[in-house]
Amino acid sequence: MSTAENGFTYFRKGFGLKTEVQGELASDYDGRLVNLLRERDFVLTAGEVTIRLAREFGFCYGVERAVDYAYQTRRKFPDRRIFLAGEIIHNPHVNAKLREMRIEFLGAKGHGFDYGPVKPEDVVILPAFGVTIQDFETLRTMGAVVVDTTCGSVLNVWKRVDAYARDGFTALIHGKYYHEETRATASQVEKYPGGTYVVVRDMAEAQVVMDYIEGRGDREAFLARFVDAMGDDFDPDVHLRRIGVANQTTMLARESLAIGEAVGQAMARAHGDAYRAENFRTFDTICSATQDRQDAVLELLQNPPDVMLVVGGYNSSNTMSLAALCAERVPTFHIEDASCIDVAAGTIRHLPIGTKTEVTTAGWLRADGTIAVGLTAGASTPNNKIGETVSRVFAARGIDPATVE
Repeated sequence: MSTAENGFTYFRKGFGLKTEVQGELASDYDGRLVNLLRERDFVLTAGEVTIRLAREFGFCYGVERAVDYAYQTRRKFPDRRIFLAGEIIHNPHVNAKLREMRIEFLGAKGHGFDYGPVKPEDVVILPAFGVTIQDFETLRTMGAVVVDTTCGSVLNVWKRVDAYARDGFTALIHGKYYHEETRATASQVEKYPGGTYVVVRDMAEAQVVMDYIEGRGDREAFLARFVDAMGDDFDPDVHLRRIGVANQTTMLARESLAIGEAVGQAMARAHGDAYRAENFRTFDTICSATQDRQDAVLELLQNPPDVMLVVGGYNSSNTMSLAALCAERVPTFHIEDASCIDVAAGTIRHLPIGTKTEVTTAGWLRADGTIAVGLTAGASTPNNKIGETVSRVFAARGIDPATVE
């Protein structure tokens, strides 16, 4: 589907070139060892090493669509300059492939992106996370060709937030205020006069909001804490009286649900049940793929492996949520890809839960004896990177991956 007005051309539903790019996508991202794991009920054993793969992992539908659409865009416009607003998804290998295809990445500018290099005849791809309404209006005004890969699950959250603002509710968003998706979601309230939002990272920040609702907060401390995570005109004395809860689609599902329930209870304690019924709304807007991957990890952990590997970009929110779940039960290593496993040195480079700095750990895999390694991957991790990790784990115990296949 495309629309055109005043030189602005907008594509949302592909170019009908899926068949033409299918082979290229398979070559770039498919993984033989992952296919073998599926054939063998998600378990591979060689020697004394068993690898168990969670039953839901890797590319979700929204990511597949975004990457497929980016490939189609290059095929559709072979001679045009193509720009991407930020990263298509949070996976370094996928983004590197797009750079190889001569797709240029636009840098950040304020809460959006710098469209300075873009000319009206150029093509701009919007990422799976979406962009703010301000970014979209900038592109509309410029008259550029826009290819929109925004995930359908993200659009569903936008509809909720839009309805909150339209009806005079403040959007309380469980997410990371600096994340592209959350910035785009928060911007939806600005369609309406007086629309505003506040973003809470976790239950601890939600508790600060609840304390204020119940009259225990300090105004200046509140404003200082959420200075980067609220609307420009947000006033806690005014805008915490009618609240609608939403979330970044890739957050830990159980925490999002718990925050919604807890904030609702705080509203009831402060103002009564009848007031809550009229002035509080909450919906579970975690995407189904995120939920499925979290559920699959919990199922795998019912029979805990000795160690867990979570593969995906270090800036991937859904991957970090998977790692946090795993770390509650077993030693867990969030790695970007198979290169993080140094077979010769017996070490692993990884991002510890809740930190921003990669570290190297020795002795992460027992040198002898039987061992079970659990494995999962974020929704933006391609199958070939999962397969390479499987291969590297076997190699770390001196097992030739070819013998497994």
